[in-house]
Amino acid sequence: MAKAYVCEETAQSSTVVTSGSELEESPQPSMRRNLSWTLFGNLVYTAFQWGILVVLAKLGTPETVGLFGLALAVTAPVMMFFNLELRSVQATDARGDYQFGHYLALRLATSVVALMIISAVALIGWGMSGAACVMIATGVAKAVESVSDVLYGLFQNRERMDRIAISMVTRGVLALLVLSAAVYFTRSAFFGVVAMAGAWLIVLLAYDMPTARAIVLNEEAARTRRLLSPIGDAWSLWRLALLSLPLGCAMMLVSLNVNVPRYFVQWQFGERELGFFVAVAYLMVAVSTVVNALGQAACPRLARYHSGGSDLRSFRILLGKLVAAIIVLSLMGVGAARFAGREILTILYRPEYADQADVFVWIMVASGVGGVGVILRYGCISARRFAVQLPLWIAIVASNAVACLLLIPRYGLKGAGMAMTASATVQVVGNLLILARANSADSGITAVARES
Repeated sequence: MAKAYVCEETAQSSTVVTSGSELEESPQPSMRRNLSWTLFGNLVYTAFQWGILVVLAKLGTPETVGLFGLALAVTAPVMMFFNLELRSVQATDARGDYQFGHYLALRLATSVVALMIISAVALIGWGMSGAACVMIATGVAKAVESVSDVLYGLFQNRERMDRIAISMVTRGVLALLVLSAAVYFTRSAFFGVVAMAGAWLIVLLAYDMPTARAIVLNEEAARTRRLLSPIGDAWSLWRLALLSLPLGCAMMLVSLNVNVPRYFVQWQFGERELGFFVAVAYLMVAVSTVVNALGQAACPRLARYHSGGSDLRSFRILLGKLVAAIIVLSLMGVGAARFAGREILTILYRPEYADQADVFVWIMVASGVGGVGVILRYGCISARRFAVQLPLWIAIVASNAVACLLLIPRYGLKGAGMAMTASATVQVVGNLLILARANSADSGITAVARES
C-alpha cells in the first residue's frame, strides 16, 4: 500500500512547464487541494495495481498470481527497510538540513544494496528458476520506483502533490497496459514484470525528472543542475542514514506484517494456494486506502485537540467518530463477503476463486479490525507517541507469525485470515493502551496548569 505526508514548509511559489518550454509561476496549492490530489492519486494507483492482479488471474493461472505475490513478499520488506522512509524525512525538512542531492545519493546507494540482497536471496533460495527471475525483475522495478519516490519527496517539500498524483496515475496506467500486453502474448509473469519496470523507468525519465527540474528552476537556474545531482558527502549521508534508520525499521515491520501470512501459505501449500490468497487478500487495500486518507485528513485537528491536553473531549469524540465510520464500512464489507462472496470473486477473478469465499469473509474481518487499529495509530501519532510504535509493531509482527504457525496448518487459507485478524487485534489493543496512558498524562498536565 502507498502513504502520504503533508509538508510543513510553505513555499513561496512553484513552477510548471508550459508550451514552448517556458516556465510560469503558479500559486501555492491549498491544503484541501493537496489532500484531494493525494487521495485521487493513491486511489487510482491502487486500483491499477489491483488491476494487475486481475489481469494475472484472468490471463494466467493461480500459480502465476502466486509467483507474483511471492516476489512482492520477498522484495517489499527489503526495499521498505533500505528506502529508510527518506520521502517523509525530506518532505518535512523545513530547515533545509540536507540538500536534495543528499537524499538522492543515499537513495541510489541503498537501492543498489537492496537489489543485491534481493538477488542473493532469490538465487540462494530458488536457484536459477523462474521464481528467482521474477523476484529479481520485481526488485529492479521497485528500485526504479524508489528513485521516483525520492523525487516525490522533492515535490512534497514544495507542496506540489498534484505532480505526485499525475506521476502515480501515469505509472499505474502504463504498468497495467504493458504488463497486460506482455502477459497476454507470453503468458509469463517474468516478462510482465520486466514490462512494468520499463514503464516505470519511462515515467521517471520522461515526467518525474523534467518536473523536478522545472520546480527548482526558480531557486537559481545556475544551481539547478547541482540541486538535482547526487552529493557524495560521506559524513552527511551517514548522518542522514542514522536519522532515517528508525523509520526504515518501522516500515520494514509494517511490510513484514502484511507479508508474514504469504510466507507461511507458500511454505505450507505452494504457489497455487498462495495465488488464491494474494488475490483475495489484495481487496484489503481498498479499505486501507480509505482509512489512511481519513487518518491523514484528521491528524492535524486531532493534534490540535490533544496538544497539552487542551481539548481531550473533542479529541475523543472525533477519534470515536472515525472509529465508528470504519466499523460501519467494515460491517458492510463483511456482509458483502458473507452473502455475495462467491459471486464477487467470480466476477473479479475467475470461477475457481469462488471457493475462497470463506477466506474472503475472514479477510474482510481482518481488514475492519486493522482499519480501527490504523485510525487509533493516527490518534497516537497526533498525541506525539512515536517511540512506543516500534515495540508495538514488533509485538504485532510476532503475534502474526505465531498465529500463522498455529492456524494455517490446521485451517488453511482461512487460518491466514484468522491470523491477520489476531495481529490486527493486537494493534487495536496496543494503541488503545497507548492512548489511555497519553490521555491520562495530558489530563494531569492540564489539571496542574489550571490549578496554577
